[in-house]
Amino acid sequence: MNHPHSSAPGAPGGREPLLPALMTVTAVSGLIDAISYLGLGHVFTANMTGNVVIIGFAAAGVPGFSVLGSLVSLAAFLLGAGIAGRLGAVLSRRTSSYRLRRILLLEVVLLTAATAVAFAASQAVHVLIALIALAMGLRNGTVRKLAVPDVTTTVLTLTLTGLASDSTLAGGTNPRAGRRLASVLAMLAGAFAGALFVQHTGLGWPLLASTCGTAAAALAVPRGSSAG
Repeated sequence: MNHPHSSAPGAPGGREPLLPALMTVTAVSGLIDAISYLGLGHVFTANMTGNVVIIGFAAAGVPGFSVLGSLVSLAAFLLGAGIAGRLGAVLSRRTSSYRLRRILLLEVVLLTAATAVAFAASQAVHVLIALIALAMGLRNGTVRKLAVPDVTTTVLTLTLTGLASDSTLAGGTNPRAGRRLASVLAMLAGAFAGALFVQHTGLGWPLLASTCGTAAAALAVPRGSSAG
């Protein structure tokens, strides 16, 4: 439960003070999954649905997919989400802004470590997968508790479903259509940038960009109880 002074999702007038930070890390998620899928052996570190499917592919003997890599990612992500849940309980009396900012700063630390590994020993694939997936689990566990409508920062299935099923053509009223579309475009932009980075520079520079993007998101989180 949010602090009494924190703003609830769907504040009056549609104002959501955490939205700029959440959209920024949504773009980072696209960047991160481009790095992991294209540069770390067809593994996802932000999108766990993809990992579960990949484990199935690899178990069936489809070439080019790694059971171990996906299991490492899944385990690290679950650990991060579990830690986020524990931290959420400890910080339950703090505002949403405070909790999100602290988790994003932890994400920055983990992505910084991953960046250092990528520049120094890019062949340490499973170390990179574990560090990045741990960071994504921490963030996802926190964002889930914040429950900002239509902003998960890593998964777009429900967002796209909402765009279609709540559209005027479907007899709906297009609630939060702008927010939903912005989430899709943010992740698309991140994935596009990540693909270009990985193809032309390797893993270090896109991970550095991810770190800087997360740091920018942490700075974008509003301060003060009124901001939630």
